[in-house]
Amino acid sequence: MTRKSPPSLDLVKLCCRALDEKKAVDLRVLDVGEQSSITNYLVLATGNSEPHLRALRVELEKAIDASHTHIVGMEIAQDSGWIVVDAFDVMVHIFLPETRQKYGLENLWKDAVEISAAKLLAVPKPRKPVARKSAAKPARKTRA
Repeated sequence: MTRKSPPSLDLVKLCCRALDEKKAVDLRVLDVGEQSSITNYLVLATGNSEPHLRALRVELEKAIDASHTHIVGMEIAQDSGWIVVDAFDVMVHIFLPETRQKYGLENLWKDAVEISAAKLLAVPKPRKPVARKSAAKPARKTRA
């Protein structure tokens, strides 16, 4: 899938923010565009219980829908400890800790480039306005 567009990375950021807001842990982003023919990015996150996984999925769906991005598919096997949300360029996997450890997707994609989730979540600092130098105004003449 090697063709990447800036909107893909924007979608990754959006997904990371949505998951982070609902307290997902161990958030990792893998750029798999060179290795995968089906997606460019994998977002991996962990929740602490089945209800937490559902809350993470719902928040993620809301964020993706609000961005007017089409969700290609979703796998939600009851009590499996693993939810997958496929938004074509970005595929999100949300796990329970034991399920994440069992399947070890990070190891399956060890050739992928990891993108720092912390950097993706960082809010860009507003740029300081550049002070413009004004031309010196001539002094006003006053009448005596």
